[in-house]
Amino acid sequence: MASSAEIKITDLDELARQVDKALERARQQPEAAQKTALDLKEAIEAFHKLGLTKIIQKLKEDERGKELLFELVDDQAIYALFAMHGLVREDIGVRVTRVLDMVRPYMQSHGGDVELVRATQDTVYIKLSGSCNGCSMSSVTLRNTVEEALHEHLPQIQNIEVVPNEPEPAKAEAEMQSQSGFVPLAAIAALPKLDYGWAAGPVSSEVLEAVPFRWDADGVSVLIVRFHGQLHAFRNECAHLGMPLDGGSLDPETGVLVCPWHGFRFDCASGECLTVPEAQLEGLPLRVESGRIVVRVAQ
Repeated sequence: MASSAEIKITDLDELARQVDKALERARQQPEAAQKTALDLKEAIEAFHKLGLTKIIQKLKEDERGKELLFELVDDQAIYALFAMHGLVREDIGVRVTRVLDMVRPYMQSHGGDVELVRATQDTVYIKLSGSCNGCSMSSVTLRNTVEEALHEHLPQIQNIEVVPNEPEPAKAEAEMQSQSGFVPLAAIAALPKLDYGWAAGPVSSEVLEAVPFRWDADGVSVLIVRFHGQLHAFRNECAHLGMPLDGGSLDPETGVLVCPWHGFRFDCASGECLTVPEAQLEGLPLRVESGRIVVRVAQ
């Protein structure tokens, strides 16, 4: 068994409990002693935050430093430290994903699964598959399992919406055309004449409001988003580890794009990273010609 000294150093949960207990004891002291203890706590935290902020700023000045910073944030203890000082902000989607990961083994053991589509501060949109996607008693039980877990661990969630799995008719038709190799003549006629580096992408109407759209061209994966009617294009790589963003969620109210891999948050209009400030998605010039989106994918 680990000694108390080892627990204090290596066990994050135990260390957090010790801090909470110390704060509770401080709040139980007479008013003067309580104020002294809490003032000392705030002064130490401000001192630490200043030092951490300077470390982060220095790391961001170098490309390798940025990589190290993102790797550090993946460590639970460092993430907790940064979060305590307001240097990272945890997205609601990340918290929902953690809860779904808790119930997923049970779901899969009964032939079902659950997928997060997107989450707002009070509503979660999910897809259910396998045995969950039906009207039998077992499917109802599995759906209730998901709802109970979310309500228990995230009481602020008021609504849980199940998104249907059936493809939209227009999307299904497009997939059939793609598989058959058929391209309507009107679509060919509408292709714009392009300068070097520009590539003709999807028809503008294919990109739905607040639904990330992936398009691959000339060896470049492009993410196109529509927010408040405006189109924006980025290289489809998260500024964290370069993972694709097209499986992420986009909040239709705030315009926050959430990476599906590690929950990093981005402003879908500017590409600015909201989780680790000053990180940035690579924006790509975009225009619309004859109803078709055209993106500059090469310089």
